[in-house]
Amino acid sequence: MITTPANKTHPLVIIASVAVIIFAALGIGMMTGVIPVSKSETSEPAGQPAAAKETPKPAARTEAPKAVAAKPAPNPAPAKVCANCGTVESVRVIEQTGEGSGLGAVAGGVAGALLGSQVGQGRGNTAATIVGAAGGAYAGHQVEKQMKKQKSYELTVRMDDGTSRSFPFSAEPAYQVGDKVKVVDGALTRN
Repeated sequence: MITTPANKTHPLVIIASVAVIIFAALGIGMMTGVIPVSKSETSEPAGQPAAAKETPKPAARTEAPKAVAAKPAPNPAPAKVCANCGTVESVRVIEQTGEGSGLGAVAGGVAGALLGSQVGQGRGNTAATIVGAAGGAYAGHQVEKQMKKQKSYELTVRMDDGTSRSFPFSAEPAYQVGDKVKVVDGALTRN
């Protein structure tokens, strides 16, 4: 007996069908007035000029208006922007690998040669000693560079005037992202 797989509707087709039904129901509800819609302020049909509105004339006064001195409205003082103030935007750690002086390579080469000389006999021993010396020299050089690695820090400050400034630190700074700071004589202080 041959069986055929049942036709299954893909979930995306179902979702699209439901969305079309919902939007159609909303449209019909808006057109029939079941769902309220916003209306424009003017009631004139489009394309026709609006009729000039007449302003009512004030009634005649029996007494003369009193003269009142108009006080000028005080201008609000513009917000002062502190040109030296800002907010710490980022603290970045900069790692600089140290320079090898050669002592690490020499020490590693000697240690590698000693270990290599313990392997094999004859030509195998000589080859192992040479490979051990080369590998030890490389490893010693890398270890020395890692031991002389230095960390420095760079603080980025978003100034209140919108500019951005960077400040280098040789030790970990006491400032964190979001701290309010002020630049005094080229150095940062808490604000």
